[in-house]
Amino acid sequence: MSQSCTTRNGGPAAKGSLEVRLLGCVDFESALYLQERLVYELSGRSDTQGGLLLCEHPPMVTVGREGSRADILADSRELVSRQMDVRWLNRGGGTIVHAPGQLAVYPVVPLDQLGIGLDDYRQLLEECVIDTCRELHVPAWRFDDGPGVWCRLGQFAHVGIAVRSWIAYHGLFINVSPAMDLMRLVQSNSEGDRVTSIAAQRQRRTPMHMVREGLIRHLIARLGYERFHVYTGHPLLRRSRKTVSVATG
Repeated sequence: MSQSCTTRNGGPAAKGSLEVRLLGCVDFESALYLQERLVYELSGRSDTQGGLLLCEHPPMVTVGREGSRADILADSRELVSRQMDVRWLNRGGGTIVHAPGQLAVYPVVPLDQLGIGLDDYRQLLEECVIDTCRELHVPAWRFDDGPGVWCRLGQFAHVGIAVRSWIAYHGLFINVSPAMDLMRLVQSNSEGDRVTSIAAQRQRRTPMHMVREGLIRHLIARLGYERFHVYTGHPLLRRSRKTVSVATG
């Protein structure tokens, strides 16, 4: 499907298009492979062509450059029983739990061609979340001194960015309606703030597609892309058969 979008930020439209792929629930390693492939392809271009991957992941933990083993509150036996791997990454941000119900957003875009600095890019991602939440009547905000987005109940979105040859990848993780017992297996911010979700703040069911569609619109607008194309799946993807283990009682 091909669509067009006019910019809302008042700046010039980007000359390339944004290829958006809706991947469903996929292994983290497969999503990382697709990102790295895109980084390689885009690094040889001189235009603003970019990619955007949106998916959910089976339960696992990733640790960024600002994270440490001390952030993981669960012991190794619990992680094994829940079939949750721990992956150390060269991205910004701290320690994050990934699980179905969390929207993983991976923009792979040339920051130099778009004329966006790294600090401005982080703020852009956060503002896209805030814009989307405004449409859902969820008051949300960001802080200059720490990545992520908060609401009244706590932090519900995390930012972890990596850059190679001025191509940004990794990105944004939004707790839409995950199992919160999984989310609280780690300490995700240095302030010790409670981790929450959009569904908990709204106190009602929040379909993933509502958040995903709004976020795509706002990302395209703020990045300044005039054209984008939406695809479902990817031929190089492998699907996970992992199940989510949720504590009860």
